[in-house]
Amino acid sequence: MVFENLLNPVFDPLLNLPTLLAVVILSFLISLIITVVYKFTTDQNLMKDLKEEMKELQKEVKELKKEPEKAMQVQKKAMQTNMKYMMHSMKSTLYSIIPIIIIFSWMNANFAYEPVFPGRDFTTTVNFEADVKESIELSVPEGITISGNPKKEIQDKEVKWVLNGKEGEYLLEYVIDGKKYYKEVLITEKNRYKEPVKIVNDGIVKSIQIEHKEKKLINLLGWKIGWLGAYIIFSIIFSMLVRKVIKVY
Repeated sequence: MVFENLLNPVFDPLLNLPTLLAVVILSFLISLIITVVYKFTTDQNLMKDLKEEMKELQKEVKELKKEPEKAMQVQKKAMQTNMKYMMHSMKSTLYSIIPIIIIFSWMNANFAYEPVFPGRDFTTTVNFEADVKESIELSVPEGITISGNPKKEIQDKEVKWVLNGKEGEYLLEYVIDGKKYYKEVLITEKNRYKEPVKIVNDGIVKSIQIEHKEKKLINLLGWKIGWLGAYIIFSIIFSMLVRKVIKVY
C-alpha cells in the first residue's frame, strides 16, 4: 500500500460506490490516459502509414499462397514494419507506465479483498519460520473479543485465533517469550482494509495474517473474476471505443 495515501484524497469517493462500478470508472480513466498520451507522444501520420503498409503487406501475403518464397519475403517485410510500429509505440508507454502502476497499486490495496465486517467472526494467524516450542499470547483492545484461550501452544509452525469485533481500527498484540509483535486490523462496512499479511521474517515469526476473503466482482458461467480480470475486460472495451472516438492509429 505504498501509494495509498497519495491517491486516497482523489479516489476515496470511489470506495463509497459498488466495487464493480468503481473498477469500471477507473478502467475508463486509465484507458483514456493511455490513449491520450499515446496520441500526443507519437507521430500519428507515421503510425497511420505504418498501419496501412502492414495491411497491404498482409493482403499481399494472402495473394501469394501459391508462391511460398515470395510470400516469405513479403512476410519478413511485414514483420519489419510491425517492429517499427511497435518501437514508435514504446515511447508513449514510458510516459504512462508510472502513473498506471500507481493507480494499479491503489486498486489492489482497496479492491482485492472483502473487508472485515463488524459482528462477524474472522481469524488471525501467526506463521513461524521454524518449529518453535513455545506458547504465544494474543492481546486485543476493547471492542474485540477472542473465541477461546488467548494463549496457545505453537503447533505445525502456526497459531490461529477466531476473533469478533465492533467497527473501528485496532492494533493486535502478539507476545512470544517476552517479544512483542503487532498487526493492524480494520473492522468496517466500507470497502476498506489493512494489508492482510505482515511479513516479519525475524528468525522466529515468518508472518502475521488477518483473514480476508478475495473479492469477486463478476461471475462468468461459474468463472469468478476479481478486480484485475474485470479491469482487463472493461479496459479492452474502453480502449477500442476511445481510440475510435479520438482517431488514434
